[in-house]
Amino acid sequence: MTPYGLQVEQRTQPLGLDEPHPRLSWRLTAERRGAAQSAYRITAAENEQDLDEPSRLIWDTGRQDSTENLLITWEGPALRSATRYHWRVESWDERGTPSGRAQSWFETGLLQAAEWTAVWIGRDPRALPPINPPTDDDLDTPGPAEAPLYLRREFQLPSRPVRARLYATARGVYEPRLNGARVGDLELAPGWTEYHHRIQYQTYDVTDRLHAGDNVLAAIVADGWWSGYVGFDPRRPARHYGEAPQFLAQLVVDLADGSRQVMATDDGWTEHTGAIRAADLMMGQYVDARHDLPGWDSPGACGDFRPVAILDTAPGPLTAEPDAPIRVTTETAAVAVHRRGPDRFIVDFGQNLVGHLRLRLHDTSAGQRVVVRHAEVLTDGELYVENLRRARATDTFITAGRAIEVFEPQFTFHGFRYAEISGFPGELTEADVTARVVHNDLDWTGRFACSDPLVNQLYANIGWGQRGNFIAVPTDCPQRDERLGWLADAQVFAPTATRNADVSAFFARWLRDVVDGQDTDGAFRDVAPVVAIDREGAPAWGDAGVIIPWLLWRTYGDRRVLERCFTAMVAWVEHIRRHNPGLLWERRTGNSYGDWLQVDAETPRDVLATAYFARSTQIVADAAVVLGRAEEAARYRALHASIRRAFIDAYVGDDGSVKGGTQTAYLLALGFDLLPADLVGTAVAHLVADIRHRGDRLTTGFVGVPLLCPVLTDHGHSALAYALLHQDAYPSWLHSIRHGATTIWERWDGWTGRDGFQSAAMNSFNHYSLGSVGDWLYGRVAGIDQSAGSVAYRELILRPTPGGQLTWARAEQQTARGLVACGWSITDDRLTVTVTVPPGSTAVLQIPTTEPGDVRENDVPAAGAPGVLGAEPTAAGLTLRLTSGRYTFTAPA
Repeated sequence: MTPYGLQVEQRTQPLGLDEPHPRLSWRLTAERRGAAQSAYRITAAENEQDLDEPSRLIWDTGRQDSTENLLITWEGPALRSATRYHWRVESWDERGTPSGRAQSWFETGLLQAAEWTAVWIGRDPRALPPINPPTDDDLDTPGPAEAPLYLRREFQLPSRPVRARLYATARGVYEPRLNGARVGDLELAPGWTEYHHRIQYQTYDVTDRLHAGDNVLAAIVADGWWSGYVGFDPRRPARHYGEAPQFLAQLVVDLADGSRQVMATDDGWTEHTGAIRAADLMMGQYVDARHDLPGWDSPGACGDFRPVAILDTAPGPLTAEPDAPIRVTTETAAVAVHRRGPDRFIVDFGQNLVGHLRLRLHDTSAGQRVVVRHAEVLTDGELYVENLRRARATDTFITAGRAIEVFEPQFTFHGFRYAEISGFPGELTEADVTARVVHNDLDWTGRFACSDPLVNQLYANIGWGQRGNFIAVPTDCPQRDERLGWLADAQVFAPTATRNADVSAFFARWLRDVVDGQDTDGAFRDVAPVVAIDREGAPAWGDAGVIIPWLLWRTYGDRRVLERCFTAMVAWVEHIRRHNPGLLWERRTGNSYGDWLQVDAETPRDVLATAYFARSTQIVADAAVVLGRAEEAARYRALHASIRRAFIDAYVGDDGSVKGGTQTAYLLALGFDLLPADLVGTAVAHLVADIRHRGDRLTTGFVGVPLLCPVLTDHGHSALAYALLHQDAYPSWLHSIRHGATTIWERWDGWTGRDGFQSAAMNSFNHYSLGSVGDWLYGRVAGIDQSAGSVAYRELILRPTPGGQLTWARAEQQTARGLVACGWSITDDRLTVTVTVPPGSTAVLQIPTTEPGDVRENDVPAAGAPGVLGAEPTAAGLTLRLTSGRYTFTAPA
């Protein structure tokens, strides 16, 4: 048994941590069955070699008899700023035998506000040059007063440093540079948060980038979310937080003689405009290479740079970036280039993605104008851009006239599969253009595959939708004039997101914005950070502030995020209760979107709202139990019982019908346990009848769709769930794939053969909400789940569900405890089930077979196989209790 995947605060080797009591975790793997951790020991030192010197350890837990490997709180000495700590974990197996060890490190940032000597700097409008009459170029750029900042500071060092760290952030987005080269590989730093409450800073190791003598620290700073366009409110399209970008940085250099030098942003910095004449996340970037500033970020004289203005002397609410940053994670080559005119081309990348282009030009003459426009789909061979609304999604490059020029915008991002490139000199080939994919660089921890290529494409579409919409916040869409952190979209998709990737730190950080956006009456909002929509959160939207913290507890064992959110969770439930004393949520429902984008159905809004009121109240009660708040647990359990009774009395008929009679109405009542036990069967029958009546077609919108296949499967109708999965007529998941979708569409009817495109007012082709079916692909098709009382996959329920047109399916997840895998295949009427249970976990495996007595493992009856703790025949097959290990069972199909 071996520890691996060591993390601190749910990150691997974080640089710049500012949590005073960080939590340490590791996963476990083993070759033999039955392996489990019985004890661990954590040791820590400030020098890696000291981990082998007991006298030089700064923390030693000693051997701790414990099976736990998740989020162990640091109990060593108080952490010091700007210090790297090395740590090692040793484990003992269930027999008490030393079994393995692994080590890693983390580094603290600046832990005290007083350690910041930097001040916020920006452009001084009094130092700007005179304005000349505008030219045609000025139609596309806002002018020198609003162009991105090119900032520089020259300094001298007496010798090469032994250690150097750059701590930097912006009100806007920035790219740091040092001695003529970019520092790091982060994109769109520092990301987007509720800036009035929290601005993230990044930490860079720049030890090897400095030298004795003259050095230059520099940065380019653009509007970003701070002062650029965000959202769709035409009355407030931009400048939500400030008028112009600002920069704050502190370079801390330690020298061999023990001395330290600090170069911070101050009035000694200078600024200029450069080649980037304009940059906006939604509108695009405008670059005029004729305005390049050769050597501007290197030592030496640098022309007429102007003094900066000190805009704020207080650093403000700075926090170290707590989750994975935004990066370019992959590149996608063009699959086709189509000429559309003398110098105009349409490029197809074969995949709807999010990021920007890298364009290579040869033998240009100065002043040539190359324009790149982006779109998700084509119409009659041309870009379809009406659905972008006000977002121009246009990048412009004016050439300098060099043998080779590379254009790659860095302060914008677009959602696109196709790009129109006009003004390109010569013949554009696939080798000249590359799409660079940008998103938060999360560890991708899950994988699903099956025998149906269309279902595999659906799974791929779900993954690409998650990548493209996890940019700083979980956005609704990445292409049009919106890109907001919608709460309902996030909460319905979050279970699928946790399957695909490690989103623990990402969601924990975003939940701070959700809580910060809560109003004084306890209402969460529809979006976080709060932009464009300032109304109280709607049912299923505001409830994300309760649902997602609970999900993070269940999935990752993150008790701390539950503690931090609990007061806000209670306030949300009390907000609803206070304004709805009859316990039917009919008042103060905000925008009350209902089952957003449902088709051919109208789920009553009060039914949906009250169901979510019950669900949030139940979660608050359960969270109170976890947190040891017995009185509150009892109070909210009683409130939940009362809401449930009110729901039944108001909305449930004696025949098991639910008001509205829609699929979503039944799914909410069944999925949230809001029906008397004796009416569950008839309610299921009503749901099934509606689906059958519609030719095995769904009507669910954002709210109903995550419950659809799970509820059917849980109530014995997996065949119908599979029929919906394989359905390729509108409305269905495969309808979009049959028409070329490579991401999840916002609407079931984004395009249909009968009506063409839906209204351009709202028609995204990259929205993850309807991809919430991914949780069911992992959880029931392949079969990976956990028991109701389990945390972080300690007690697995493995329920592979053969069916539909599939002959095999499998999935795996790197859970917080280790690798979990489950899969099945059918060949010649013989079912094979393979499972992997990580050390320390147990599993209940349900094998669907008509002959439970004929289930075997390596030609041994399953009940007698090593690692099998028990076997129980059932009407559905054979249920096995397993200890950790890898297993392969066969049975009659």
